[in-house]
Amino acid sequence: MKYRVTHSTTYNYSRNVTLCHNVAHLMPRNTPQQTCYYSELKIAPLPITVNEWADLFGNRQASFSIQDPHHQLVVTAISEVDILSAGSLLDNAFPISWEQAVNHMQTVTDPETMDARLYLLESDFVEFSAEVDAYTGLSFSPNRPVLEAVEDLMHRIYQDFAYVPGFSSIATPLEEVLRHRKGVCQDFAHLAIACLRMRGLAARYVSGYLETIPPAGSQRLIGADASHAWFSVFVPHQGWVDFDPTNAQIPNEQHITVAWGRDYGDVAPLKGVVFGGGDKNKLQVSVDVERI
Repeated sequence: MKYRVTHSTTYNYSRNVTLCHNVAHLMPRNTPQQTCYYSELKIAPLPITVNEWADLFGNRQASFSIQDPHHQLVVTAISEVDILSAGSLLDNAFPISWEQAVNHMQTVTDPETMDARLYLLESDFVEFSAEVDAYTGLSFSPNRPVLEAVEDLMHRIYQDFAYVPGFSSIATPLEEVLRHRKGVCQDFAHLAIACLRMRGLAARYVSGYLETIPPAGSQRLIGADASHAWFSVFVPHQGWVDFDPTNAQIPNEQHITVAWGRDYGDVAPLKGVVFGGGDKNKLQVSVDVERI
């Protein structure tokens, strides 16, 4: 499946910004199932420099600085990707219990496992707690196959939590999400990651896009798609397997991967520092995922 993704971010400031430095994770990465064969950043006002490199996790990262005074910043990323179906990953899963997977993470020292250990600990947006541990326990019964347990956890989050845009912000702690049983995709991904890491499994946060299909007879609304987030668990002898708890799906052809890291903080689409700008600023984000 081939897609063109247009992600536009607009900041309107109440006062002049005299200088800004920014970092963007907006260009899709290449994976065994995904090839990004075109990607472009359009920035207005024009920056004095734009640099691109691979970050610690292998993501494509760009930085840019603007020195001209401005009331508005517009950053548009246009990418074209080709995604291959990964088939049924669960049907072809290596038969290993979650306890065996934990033991593998603790004892094996091959390069792939050592790299996965980056995703075992707490991080800025993934907090461990007794409440998270209790919620996890219902899925991880003794000797249960690891992917069966993770799939069960994914379905429980989908069933137990309501998707409520506006309920949470990036600063909302997991204990609030657990207490109120609602949130958005990044909350559900962070919760699942916390559950898995507390059991000793490596889990990472994945940012990207999800193609939305309009109802029969309706036209696709340009700009109606949105950034999305899900999680991935490391399975010994198989590798990383993705799960989307917001939709209770195993990501496949309609999920477009941009970046992965320990949590949202590692892969925020756009972040930076501004000098000036006032305190009455407006942010608008538009994402369009189009089949080509």
